[in-house]
Amino acid sequence: MSQVDEKTTTTGTVDAVDSNRRNFLLTLFGTAGLAAIAATPAGKMLDEQTDVSVFTIAQQTGLVPEIDTDADVITRMNGDLARALQKQPGERRWVMVIDLRKCVGCHACTIACVAENKLPPGVVYRPVLEEEWGVYPNVGRRFVPRPCMQCENPPCVPVCPVGATYTNEEGIVEMNYERCIGCRYCITACPYSARTSDFGFTYTEGTPIAEGLIMGQSIADDYERASNFEYGKEYARPEGKRSSPIGNARKCHFCQHRIKEGILPACVTTCIGRATYFGDANDPEALVTELIASPNVMRLKEELGTEPRVYYLS
Repeated sequence: MSQVDEKTTTTGTVDAVDSNRRNFLLTLFGTAGLAAIAATPAGKMLDEQTDVSVFTIAQQTGLVPEIDTDADVITRMNGDLARALQKQPGERRWVMVIDLRKCVGCHACTIACVAENKLPPGVVYRPVLEEEWGVYPNVGRRFVPRPCMQCENPPCVPVCPVGATYTNEEGIVEMNYERCIGCRYCITACPYSARTSDFGFTYTEGTPIAEGLIMGQSIADDYERASNFEYGKEYARPEGKRSSPIGNARKCHFCQHRIKEGILPACVTTCIGRATYFGDANDPEALVTELIASPNVMRLKEELGTEPRVYYLS
């Protein structure tokens, strides 16, 4: 390919990407909104091909994304999230909706969660439970993703003797790793088995150490000792030393570090079947508000009075 052809091809690709970005923003904010964006720092970032979230644009322009009920659910939820983040934290009510009819049991959400939160062996925030029903040959399987329920009346909170687990102003149940003493009372109290304990294990334990390997234990272990980030803090995992969150109870937190930056939780964006939804239930125009009003909605173990914030469509 000649240099002229290569340049033309590259230019065409950049123009296509730029066009796609502007069409996406046009869908969210409308024609007038797109003109307003162009005059802001966010608009300059777009011209420079810099990644910028819908929340960043909404924050700098004061514009509220238009609601397009025909848009892809991820696009619509991005707009819902941008609107929610314009409100005060106490005015938001984060909920998650999981459509069991669309879940295919691929476990992509589980893997995404492990990668996003750098979870060690034995710590899983979002397992996918499997159940086989029927009698052969008339059998089937159903899959139930089970994150933390983020209960409005969480049984795990009052049993903690040191107040290491609590509900924040947005209604998400958090962990204070520095305060946690590892008694595991909260793990026992949770009726959904949504908590696990971090024993400091690594995936490289027992792997061979030998010359000629592309990646032996010593190299792979370096990655596992790298810090993870939760609740806006950095947690190192030095070898031979017990430091938080090692020894602590751990749980799903709806990817708060992503939400605050205007990014949907990792499990939501990686679901290949678009079976997981997230948003502010206090927003009457949000997709999740529409879904939890469905006649086929349910919550796990409602009879316990925990008032979970994770809803299922069956």
